[in-house]
Amino acid sequence: MKHSQQRASISAIVITKNEELILPECLASLDWVDEIIVVDSGSTDKTVMIAKNSGAKVYVTVEWFGFGKQKQLAQSYATKDWILAIDADEVVSLKLKNRLLSMLKNPPKNTLVEVNELTWVFGRFLRHSGWYYSHVRVYPRDFTQYDDALVHEKVIVPHNAKTIVIDAELLHYSYRDLTHYLVKSASYAKAWADTRQDKREKISIGQGIIHAIGCFLRMYVLKLGFLDGKQGFLIALLSAHSTFVKYAHLWVLNNDSRVH
Repeated sequence: MKHSQQRASISAIVITKNEELILPECLASLDWVDEIIVVDSGSTDKTVMIAKNSGAKVYVTVEWFGFGKQKQLAQSYATKDWILAIDADEVVSLKLKNRLLSMLKNPPKNTLVEVNELTWVFGRFLRHSGWYYSHVRVYPRDFTQYDDALVHEKVIVPHNAKTIVIDAELLHYSYRDLTHYLVKSASYAKAWADTRQDKREKISIGQGIIHAIGCFLRMYVLKLGFLDGKQGFLIALLSAHSTFVKYAHLWVLNNDSRVH
């Protein structure tokens, strides 16, 4: 981790649990930041050891309050001017590293920085299917933080914020294999359903079917998923299945008296 007096400082925050496969590459791509904060939620593999050996500041918590609050916790340990929020299965490309270092030499005020996320799925990077898009990942530490969402957390946008998009990519190695996808998808579906059950939302199985069909058509046709080859078809089909499972999960919660 390097620091230059010629630019603003930056902390990378990473939340982890059993991420030993991609984490070494993730941390290696952060060799230019001023500090790395890793908050682990009970890994049973080599994740914590890998993080400590990289020179990161590692904090372990046994409680889990959701992705948003976990990232808030990680940010609370950070001490530098800016935050780079990166997941343990993501890698900063060389182009993104250089663009961010350049920006930090003359950092804009009250500005949120979006970067493009390029995801590797079952053998190829998806540039269509609605999977190539930008997220806010870089922001001044004292300006904002992540929201409280259990899943699909986002950076809170202050009323006076400006947003810029950096033309560079964060490489996302999201799924190791199909089993990993299904397990991850099931956990997201549960978090989604739990949140909506708390709000007393009522749905039907028919709504799940309609939303699933809509998901497939949107990804494969409207978002040009067919240009992503067989992987584009597969991820559209799997996403439709995941969409249906979310609604089915909520329907079960609402209609099974034993879970109340």
